[in-house]
Amino acid sequence: MDQIKHTYVHVNGLKLHVAEIGSDSLPVVIFLHGFPEIWYTWRHQMIAVANAGFRAIAPDYRGYGLSDIPAEPEKASFTDLVKDTASILDSLAISKVFVIGKDFGSMVGYTFALFFPERVAGIATLGMPFMPPGSFEDSLALPEGFYMRRWQEVGRAEADFARFDAKTIVRNVYILFSKSEIPIANENQEIMDLVDPSTPLPSWFTEDDLVVYGDLYQKSGFQTPLQVPYRSLADTSAYPKQGLKVEAPALLIMGEEDYLFKFPGMEGYLKSGEVKKYVPNLEIVYLPKGCHFVQRRL
Repeated sequence: MDQIKHTYVHVNGLKLHVAEIGSDSLPVVIFLHGFPEIWYTWRHQMIAVANAGFRAIAPDYRGYGLSDIPAEPEKASFTDLVKDTASILDSLAISKVFVIGKDFGSMVGYTFALFFPERVAGIATLGMPFMPPGSFEDSLALPEGFYMRRWQEVGRAEADFARFDAKTIVRNVYILFSKSEIPIANENQEIMDLVDPSTPLPSWFTEDDLVVYGDLYQKSGFQTPLQVPYRSLADTSAYPKQGLKVEAPALLIMGEEDYLFKFPGMEGYLKSGEVKKYVPNLEIVYLPKGCHFVQRRL
């Protein structure tokens, strides 16, 4: 961990945190985190990539981790995160990268690849494939207690989260998202109530890890993370108007026990090959017993 250095870049009116390791002269891999994650989720992969002869960088998005919170977090968008990614690379004088994205970081990475194909040498995503505009509309068929629907409801998630400190919220989300079933609450139940306080953390997530995540989410709060991704999923303006195809070499790694497979249409989208209409040079790897946090197996 000591070999990872931390810098800040001033882009788009904000000071954004970037963790990095490796010489400036090496080819670059950029790691894009999901929720409830921060740059720290990639620490092991960053060191491995650096040892393999690459420069690894992992930013915290605006409103996450050590990065500035935007003045109006309720207006943050996927477009902001894509523009920030491009601006970070410009600031560091990086012209081309290998992109690795986890969870909604995959959506940021693929959208970046659509707008800046000449800057992407290859893309690998974990726990989330390329999702074309409108993909999440099918999830509206899930019950009202579906966690995404609850977190899209302004005020409800805030009230739910306000009952706990940041460390407990992160703990609960990690436990929920590491299961093979979609988190769905009953009518008179909140999402945080789905986790019994006595439930242990996943074996690969330590109390020391929880302290790191808890401290940084205590700093950032959850307003931006609720906005992006959850309250921005229906916004199709982040996508190009045409040309929804990523030609770069691509890899998708999915855990076979990832709850994402339970989303309506998801398994068919992947296993029928429909996803390759958008990412023709895609290879898919399924990890036995892997959960949504599949990078913990890598």
